Amino acid sequence: MQKTAVSWLVYQLTGSALLLGVVGFVSLIPSLILSPYAGSLVDRHNRFKILIITQVVSMIQAGALAGIIFFGYNNIVLIIGLSLLQGVINAFDVTCRQSLMVELVDHKEDLPNAIALNSTMTNFARIAGPAVAGIILSTFGTDVCFIGNFLSYIPVLACLFMMRLNIPVIAKPIKGIWTELEEGFRYVSGDKELSSMIMMLGISSLFVIPFNTLMPIFAKDIFHGDAKTFSWFESAAGLGSIISAVYLANLTNSNNLIKIILIAGGIFGGSLLLLSFAPQLPIALLFMALSGVGMMAQTSAINTYIQTHSIPEMRGRAISYYVMAYQGMIPVGSLLIGWLANVIGPRPAVLVEGLIGLTATGLFVYYRSRSAAVKAIHH
Repeated sequence: MQKTAVSWLVYQLTGSALLLGVVGFVSLIPSLILSPYAGSLVDRHNRFKILIITQVVSMIQAGALAGIIFFGYNNIVLIIGLSLLQGVINAFDVTCRQSLMVELVDHKEDLPNAIALNSTMTNFARIAGPAVAGIILSTFGTDVCFIGNFLSYIPVLACLFMMRLNIPVIAKPIKGIWTELEEGFRYVSGDKELSSMIMMLGISSLFVIPFNTLMPIFAKDIFHGDAKTFSWFESAAGLGSIISAVYLANLTNSNNLIKIILIAGGIFGGSLLLLSFAPQLPIALLFMALSGVGMMAQTSAINTYIQTHSIPEMRGRAISYYVMAYQGMIPVGSLLIGWLANVIGPRPAVLVEGLIGLTATGLFVYYRSRSAAVKAIHH
């Protein structure tokens, strides 16, 4: 809800595609810079205590944002500053949550289902949040959205304080964090399958996934809508993501992951291509939902592949490269797409993104067929 309301508020105050990109950039860039440090911190301290701290600080951030909007102090620099703070908190919060998952599940064989449930929940929040935000924005205004977000931390913290977890504290490793990261880089770059997937995801996160940044412009200027229209775009993508998440959660084996990654890449690129030409709002929303299907299937299948195919002692570091390629590249892409939309317009910008997505998928197919041919020759 807060993310949707901030995007809408910034576009309402400034009418700038570039500033929309800036807000997207500052809320995600800390993931690129701080993820390795966050991982090291979480391993060396009580994860549960860190999670409580991140939630308390998030609540303070939400309260500050609610306060400035409620008292009509619409300062764009302050809003961007608070978005940056949220990004810093999230870099630690996400890493902490992911590593706590193991402690929350009693039977280790239930872990994949727990991860799938977590993914479905996150995507459900992506649907429900913007949809509710759209209704609240158009009925009561932005300040109610921010106050609601601030109050939502009370039940979250209450739930956390009711948990009784026995968290083992891991002994401080002898190697430095940068030595470990370098070993991880050597491992990932040495494994052609993993490196080609992380490269493909990096290209997707840099040039394709940030198309979301332009959705307030599609809603307001292209389809002459309001906050509710914008929330439909967000919800359509979220609905597509849930369909993908549920499908992936029901996969019994991981043999078809490569095929899923390729099909998903095609769906994602193709749907953006068609979205850029969509003449009416319902057609645009349909392609938006399809883009959600493709995006979720591509990112989740790559994540699952890395988790199931990397050697246990390198798994954490392989995943850290996944997080960097995925979350870390999106903010840079948000700035690029904001700039591109300013130069050539929002529809052509989305068209370019769709073409890049299809090209990246095509190159991945070509690379795989070439390496398969090389292997066959060697045998």
